[in-house]
Amino acid sequence: MSIRTAGVDDADAVLSVWASARSAAADVEDSEHDVRLLLAHDPGALLVAEAAGALVGTAVVTWDGWRGGIHRLVVLPGHRRRGVGRALVQAAHDRLEALGAKRINILLAEIDEGALELWRAAGYQTDPRVARYFFDF
Repeated sequence: MSIRTAGVDDADAVLSVWASARSAAADVEDSEHDVRLLLAHDPGALLVAEAAGALVGTAVVTWDGWRGGIHRLVVLPGHRRRGVGRALVQAAHDRLEALGAKRINILLAEIDEGALELWRAAGYQTDPRVARYFFDF
């Protein structure tokens, strides 16, 4: 298994991974346009994990000049518990540390028990002082 930065040619495979492992809490549709827009905005933001020549995981790694964020950490169900998620988290940490991040934030649906386990094992904590608010266009 290897981790690399995605390119625009990976958009269809990324969307397939996202669709195959979509969280029940996900409520915004994904499109090729969105993946291409992400890559145009920050070419290093989308990491992919490959095994045997196929994409098996993804992580969107964002940087706002102070804080980092990890979004869309997705591992195909058949590849979970094999270190793919941990490798993606480590690659995200490496990227964000190199950029100067002081903190990394994630959004996580509490109904995703496997994901909770992964993030806790990676050292992430719940912050009871904040709540998530959002605005949809």
